[in-house]
Amino acid sequence: MSKPTIILQSDYHKNQPVVLVKFDYDHDLINALKKRSNTFWSTSKRCWYIPEKHFNLHSFFKAFHSNAWIDYSALKKNKKDIKGPSEFPKATYNLKRIKSCLSPQVKTEIAYFRAWLKQKRYAQNTINTYIHNLEIFFGFFASSRPDMISLYDITRFNNDFVLKHGLSATFQNQVLSAVKLFYEKNYNYPLKAEEIERPLKAKSLPKVFSKSDLLLFFRAINNSKHKMAMMLIYSCGLRRSELINLKLAHIDSKRKMLSVINSKGKKDRMIPLSRQTIQKMKSYYEEYRPKEFFIEGQYPGKPLTASSLQKVFERAMIKAQIHKPYTIHCLRHSIATHLLENGTDLRYIQVFLGHKSSKTTEIYTHVSNQSLQNIKNPFDDLDI
Repeated sequence: MSKPTIILQSDYHKNQPVVLVKFDYDHDLINALKKRSNTFWSTSKRCWYIPEKHFNLHSFFKAFHSNAWIDYSALKKNKKDIKGPSEFPKATYNLKRIKSCLSPQVKTEIAYFRAWLKQKRYAQNTINTYIHNLEIFFGFFASSRPDMISLYDITRFNNDFVLKHGLSATFQNQVLSAVKLFYEKNYNYPLKAEEIERPLKAKSLPKVFSKSDLLLFFRAINNSKHKMAMMLIYSCGLRRSELINLKLAHIDSKRKMLSVINSKGKKDRMIPLSRQTIQKMKSYYEEYRPKEFFIEGQYPGKPLTASSLQKVFERAMIKAQIHKPYTIHCLRHSIATHLLENGTDLRYIQVFLGHKSSKTTEIYTHVSNQSLQNIKNPFDDLDI
């Protein structure tokens, strides 16, 4: 029986330098770590950690090398490469306390707004985000009635809450969108939120798995159901929610097509299934015989949850010893980039992914190795 692998990695937790202890689930290792003093479980990091001041590599290696392989290569990183706490720590806030300040009137108005969003068939994630943001916004202005809020107050919220607590530009934009729509619907007048400058959005490039990393990733997943889930996300370019909501009725094996129903933007699309994808899907179906959803969770007829999918991904990354900042969504980015590198037309990739605008798809031209390598650099023409 092969030994599990423990990955040691330098990081920061609660503004303190720590050593993260990562490994695929192993009952014996967990019990051994529980017995050690100064070893703790981090819910946010989803792994064990040891404060750096209490960590000694020699003693750790001596305690665990007989039961596990110890990968300490990540400890060799220069501390400058590790994201540490900011010079000025972020101020903290009590979310429950803020929401508890909501008046009965505001709670009623938010509930009415939620019902309207559902009636308009907004995505559940959008509804949850908007309601959460409104509860924070009006909790911050608990002493003021909603009809007293002005554009100046929104600016003050951005300065005294968003920036003060180091919250993201995405959160700031989401709050502004939620508040704007709330007033348009509940009070029938626009806040003219366009007069408030929105923060600039970061234009980060998508992260793409190399094909060698993809092989390591898939080979690290032993459970055939979990492997099928990740392979479908990659081979069909699915979003996480599209995979979770995929039903048997959406698969046409004769036509070799998969239907994505009511996805982002309330759009449907058809995706052709590759030869190998169909073979893998048939083998999976014969083994598991799902009832309704193609990838079902613990209970028959119920879909796999997003949290379970995330755990599968994280464990596979640890087992494959891939130390790059990939996410599940990077599998979707990767198939788009790999299709482009294989010479697939951008218009086809746009339809394949279900992008509304071709501009969204064009971002993959910036991360395609083949496209970049085919550019002729004028420097090569200089006879130096």
